[in-house]
This record gives sequence, structure tokens and C-alpha cells, in this order.
Amino acid sequence: MPVRSADAQWEGPLQGGKGHMRFGGGAFDGAYSFSSRFEDGQGTNPEELIAAAHAACFSMALSNILAEAGHPPEQIRTSARVQLRPVDGAPTIARIDLEVEGSVPGIDEAAFNEHAEAAKAGCPVSRALAGVPEIALEARLS
Repeated sequence: MPVRSADAQWEGPLQGGKGHMRFGGGAFDGAYSFSSRFEDGQGTNPEELIAAAHAACFSMALSNILAEAGHPPEQIRTSARVQLRPVDGAPTIARIDLEVEGSVPGIDEAAFNEHAEAAKAGCPVSRALAGVPEIALEARLS
């Protein structure tokens, strides 16, 4: 399997400094800062990137699980919200909320939720984030 990579650079002190990150062979190239991470400043932050990775991975895993169960989806839409909170005085990713809506012919809500829980447990990003104390899931059919 291929190895994926990203690059980040930081200049200056934490609060007054600035950073730049790049990944995906140039698919994303942008700025990050103390303000974009801990306040509402312009730019991205590591938590947004984790949210994007988790939403994408979960969507792919759920699509695969549904197809293997004989219900290939027409569409899976996932949003992920990563919450950074102080834990023992240190900023910590303490909760991730996944919200998924699927258009899946021939399946009922209970089966969809069962498959969504399996995707949450099994997607590679969920497994990588196993140290996050709480990963909540809301799943519904459209």
C-alpha cells in the first residue's frame, strides 16, 4: 500500500507565529496559525484536517460495508466535527461527532445504523483515533 505524506512548517512563537502546510501532492496548500486553531482566525488547523480525513475514510468504509451486504449506496454524505478541549490543562481532541446521511436503496434505518456502527469501528482513521475518548455517530437515510 502507498505511503501518504504531508509537510508543515512553523515560524516564530506559538501565539505570534505562523505556519504553512501542504499535502496531497499539492491538492492542499495553506496557512495555519494559533488564531485559526484556538480562536476563529483565517486558515486551517490540524483538527479540521483530522475531521476531513475521518469523514472521508468513514464514508468509504460505510460504502464498502453496504455494498458487501448487497446494498450499494447511491450516495453517502458524512460530516465530522472534532472538538478540542482542555483535559488536565492541555488541549486535547476529546470528542468527534460523525453525522452521516445515506441514499441506499433496499435497506431500512436499523440496518443502515448497524452498518454505520461497523464502519465507525473499522475505518482506518477511526482505528487511528482510538485514543479519542468519545466518537459519537448519528446515521440516517435520506
